[in-house]
Amino acid sequence: MADQNIDFGKRYSHQPDYPAEAKESHGIGPQDTVYRYLCPSRKIGSIIGRGGEIVKQLRSETNAKIRISENVPGCEERVVIIYSSSEQTNSCGDTDDLVSPAQDALFKVHDRVIAEEAPGDDFDDVQQVVVRMLVPSDQIGCVIGKGGQVVQTIRNETHAQIRILSSDYLPNCALSSDELLQISGDPIVVRNALYQLAFRLHDNPSRSQHLLLSSSSLHRASGGYMGPNPGPFSLMGPYAGYRNDSGDGVREFSLRFVCPAENIGAVIGKGGAIIKQIRQESGAFVTVHSSAAEGDDCLITVSAKELFEDASPTIDAAMRLQPRCSEKFEKDSGVLILTTRLLVPSSRIGCLIGKGGSIISEMRNLTRANIRILNIENENLPKVASEDEQMVQITGEINVASNALLQVTTRLRANVFEMDMPDMTRHDNRDGTFRGSGSHVVS
Repeated sequence: MADQNIDFGKRYSHQPDYPAEAKESHGIGPQDTVYRYLCPSRKIGSIIGRGGEIVKQLRSETNAKIRISENVPGCEERVVIIYSSSEQTNSCGDTDDLVSPAQDALFKVHDRVIAEEAPGDDFDDVQQVVVRMLVPSDQIGCVIGKGGQVVQTIRNETHAQIRILSSDYLPNCALSSDELLQISGDPIVVRNALYQLAFRLHDNPSRSQHLLLSSSSLHRASGGYMGPNPGPFSLMGPYAGYRNDSGDGVREFSLRFVCPAENIGAVIGKGGAIIKQIRQESGAFVTVHSSAAEGDDCLITVSAKELFEDASPTIDAAMRLQPRCSEKFEKDSGVLILTTRLLVPSSRIGCLIGKGGSIISEMRNLTRANIRILNIENENLPKVASEDEQMVQITGEINVASNALLQVTTRLRANVFEMDMPDMTRHDNRDGTFRGSGSHVVS
């Protein structure tokens, strides 16, 4: 299991390698108790309730923060993220045990979900239940223990079946750095196991949990990119909070790509299959303006009406389109280089440059991409560009170019919503690649 070389001692002896002030005002602190419970979508109503009344009651009763993810295409579960301070202040059921608000909320959420299970057909049937949770890979070791001793002890004591499933079984709502923890058995057995496992996770917080509500937490989608939630300034990153659709704060966010004419077939697909799939999976409008083609270039527009705190369909579609609409060049070493071209209104280009070029320099340093901004005076500006547009050109290896596009589009989105961008320097992925929002270079 990856990244298990961590300190499995109690949480108060755990020393994070980032300052305590890294805790975001709206986010998760390095010492908080955090759980991500997977609830079957068909049962999510038992947690939300009519108009959100049940989840509000659970928050009030436990003093924990409870967020419920939006539906992810191709996923039959929704993530319930539960977090609070680690202080043990709540009474646990009929016992004298004190638990943190998050632990209390976890058990209450679990009980409501399990109450929805259908009973066996016969009176002698023992109801079997399955509980699944997402656990960061740097935290799963506290559940497994050296040589699997911890998980085996819990199995022996509770008689529950406890498995850490391989990455092949990760649902689309998981992050790429997650492990899938599954508990099964009869209800009492499962709850006892959940109780013990919750304490292990409580005592050993993840070193990356402070990023869970940020744009660096990208979730999977059938092995592809499911889109960032627009940034650490969002309410829930990939786990957007439950809300009512009042329509307040909705704005249209659009992007315009310059695509080589020879790449259009790869964008559209046979019978329009590819572009239809991108539209369906992202939820954005994607239009190829073949009639507006000039020279060797075509325009592709991506747009959606969005709420700032929700995941961005526009950025999701943009990330899916990038490898198809970019120019490609293969080095002698066999490394593939992408050049992505994006048209941006001149009125918004400042959010990518910054005072004295500070923002674009930061993005270049973070992503190591070659990011340039070309204006109307530059002869390399494509003919499909309007007079009031400038072009952002991103060049780099596939991962580098992808990270840079994510940075650029996230900054543009924040500008549309008139929001400030946060400090993006901390948002690294496990493999050292950047997973934040916003990157770029002035020529």
